[in-house]
Amino acid sequence: MRRAQISDADIMRIAVQQEILRSEDSRYDHRLHGILLSCSGKSSYEIAELFGQSPRTVQYWIRRFEQKGFAGLSEEERPGRPSAIDKAVRRGIEKDLRTLPRDLGYMQNLWDGKLLSFHLDKQYDVTLGERQCRRLFRQLGFRRRKPRPLIAKADPEEQIRYKKTQDSGSSS
Repeated sequence: MRRAQISDADIMRIAVQQEILRSEDSRYDHRLHGILLSCSGKSSYEIAELFGQSPRTVQYWIRRFEQKGFAGLSEEERPGRPSAIDKAVRRGIEKDLRTLPRDLGYMQNLWDGKLLSFHLDKQYDVTLGERQCRRLFRQLGFRRRKPRPLIAKADPEEQIRYKKTQDSGSSS
């Protein structure tokens, strides 16, 4: 029987590894296959080379499987950095975002990252950068609205006067 081959195997290997990393379930299955290879007598170094992982990572999988069984191969909670905003402050921010900035004493009509950053510092003594504030908008289910250009609400006569070139049919 002829050996089956995949064209562009190097590229496909990278694509498959990225696909495995995309979902929790596929990462679990990936670890299961690693344990299966370990049970078949492969070393963590051989498994690591096959899977494109470090040997240390494969050793962690084996150790967790030995200690906790299949549950040890599931994704664990990653604590990450604690939020600078507690639940009470978060509710207050949501309430504030439902209010126009002018109603809270600001000069703007719409919220943006810069204004929210300033508001959080002033109102809640929380320091967040503009990017984090934009991320907070999304997390809270808000989307930033862009102001409409003034020209959309302009007076037609003003628009004619503003134009750089007059109609060719007009006389001077």
